[in-house]
Formats: sequence, C-alpha cells, structure tokens
Amino acid sequence: MNNISIIGAGIGGLTLGNVLKQHQYDFTIYESTPEIKPVGAGIMMAVNAMQVFNHLGLKEKIENAGNKIHRIVIANESLQTISKTEILELETHYNSCNVAIHRAELQQILAESLPSGCLQLNHSLQTIRKEENYILHFENGNQIESKIVFGADGIKSPIRNQILKTGIIRSSGQKCWRGLVDFDLPEKHHQEAFEMWGKGKRFGFVKISKKKVYWYACINENSFSLDASLADIFKDFDSLVLQLIEATESENIICNIISDLSPIPKWYTENLCLTGDAAHATTPNMGQGACQAIEDAYIIGKLLEKNQDFNAVFEAFQNIRRKKVDYIVNTSRTIGKISQWEKGNSFRNFLMGLIPESMNLKMAKRIIELEM
Repeated sequence: MNNISIIGAGIGGLTLGNVLKQHQYDFTIYESTPEIKPVGAGIMMAVNAMQVFNHLGLKEKIENAGNKIHRIVIANESLQTISKTEILELETHYNSCNVAIHRAELQQILAESLPSGCLQLNHSLQTIRKEENYILHFENGNQIESKIVFGADGIKSPIRNQILKTGIIRSSGQKCWRGLVDFDLPEKHHQEAFEMWGKGKRFGFVKISKKKVYWYACINENSFSLDASLADIFKDFDSLVLQLIEATESENIICNIISDLSPIPKWYTENLCLTGDAAHATTPNMGQGACQAIEDAYIIGKLLEKNQDFNAVFEAFQNIRRKKVDYIVNTSRTIGKISQWEKGNSFRNFLMGLIPESMNLKMAKRIIELEM
C-alpha cells in the first residue's frame, strides 16, 4: 500500500513531489503519458514561482535553462507601447526574477530532482473509489491502494469528477495557437515579455533560450472564419508577427480553446486534496496557471512543517489559498475579454496607458507575494 499518491506529473504535481521530498515523505507520482517528452510550448515562471524554486534549491538550474525577463510590455498592432511594467525593483526585493522557459525543460528539471523510482509513467487513472483507503485503478490494469491522494490531474480532473463530483469548465470563447521557433529576435526584446492587442485578437512572444522564441496568438473564436490562416488573421500586425508565424513549422504549433474552472466549493475531502488546475484552473492571461499550482505545493509544505495531520493541512490550505486564486481566476478572465475587444480599442489603449506603472507594480506585487 502507498502512503501518499500524487496523480499527474505536470508542473504542479512534480513541484509537490519535490516539496514532499524536502519534508522526507514517501510518495509516488502517477503520470498518464509514457514519457515526459518535449510537448507543449513555452511558459513563464513568475517571481512567485521562482521564490518557491529557490526554497527547493532549483532556482539557478531553472534560470540557466531559460531566459530572464525583466519587463512586461503591452503594445498595439504596430508595436507602439500601451503599457510597460519594469519589475527589477520587485526582483531585488524577492531575490528572484521571471524566467521564460520551455515547459518540457522545466518538467525535466523537476522530475530529475525527485527520488528515483517515485515517478510511475504510463499510469492513466481510470477510476478512484473510497473504501477504508482510496483504491486507484489504472488503464494499464494496475490497482493501487493509497491512504492520502493528491489530485494534480488538471482542469478535466478525473479525481474531482469522481470523488468531489463538482466543477464546471467554462470556455472563454477564445482560441489560442502556441508556437516554438528558432528565431533571432531584435535585441530590445530579449529580456521582455511582449504582447500586442488588436481587434478581437492578440499576439505575444518571449525568448525562452539562446535560440528559441515562444509565441502565442489568441482570437475571439466567433469573429474569424474557420478557414482563415494565422498569417491572414494577423496580416494587419507588425511584420515581426508574420515573420514569427511563417518561420514556425506546423508541427511546432499547438491550438487549444482557452477555458477555466468556475470556482468550486471545496478542494478537499477526507485524505484527498486537489491542487493546481484540478482545483482552480485559470485562463493564461496573467501567466499564473502553473505558478499557482507551484504556490499550492509550497503552502502545503509550509503547513506540513507545523502539522502532520493531512486533513487539518488540507483545510488550512484552502483557507489560505482561496482568496488569491479566486482573484486570479476572475481578473485573468476579465483581462482576456478586455485584451480582445472588437470595438473602442484606441479608447481602451488610451485608458490602459493612463494607468500609472506604480499601479501595475502594485498588482504584480499582490500576485507574487507568497502567503506564508
């Protein structure tokens, strides 16, 4: 029998494994895919996540594998700045900076620092039921009994659906392409995350390593014809956008509908707790989805320092985390709508430009301050 099982080896599940290792717990992580392979695109680890990795002794490894980002810029289609947030001051204060990195590289670093043998691949959870302990049935025929279960199994969480029987996935009405490409970005963009807002669409890019650039393109699904190509949709944007799109091989582009989870009443039940997207999936507009899963793991670790009763920890965990993740889910959803307005864009851009940088920094601080 297992004492602790974590379902899902995404960034949240792997971080939780590293936290439990630091507290000398035995655990097993079950992951549905046969290998942790370089799928997905880039990701930004904000200062809050990097502070957690600092506690885990992984900060430098992650910084070396990725690219440090010191400012966040929002611009219009022709690259004219609407708003800019320099975060050097926050970096100094928290002794961490934003790092843009390939998702798979990050997962690799997190997986490599786990105790050997605790990561079981090719274990896709089919059913879970509660008897005296939890009985986990996997598609490969394995059956495992586990005392404590963490559901780090994403927005479509089978654990949430089967045990807590809750959760409504909401579509944002937006479709997003994500691409990875070897590309020489102009030097002025090397240390920044850059996003352009147009009519019913936006485009962002960030350098994630010496050669690689990660970009994303989001559109309001109903506003563009289904057979329009990306290059067609973004032809009114600066030529840099078209160069990025055209330089990217189609197998290096993935496309998804953007959704989130409407807030659920409870993230835990006896001996079982949801973390990350399974508990509070958010749209990617604030770049905080994975970062909040990482914070979840950190807070669980901090609570375990004071109390080894997992059920008491689960309750305290939700009480501490709830307010911040609800704020992020709601704010992120709103930003998604505002950034893809179809009308009144120059007015929107004008208003955005009026927001003082100190206010943007205040919002950034609210997000990157850890609760414990």
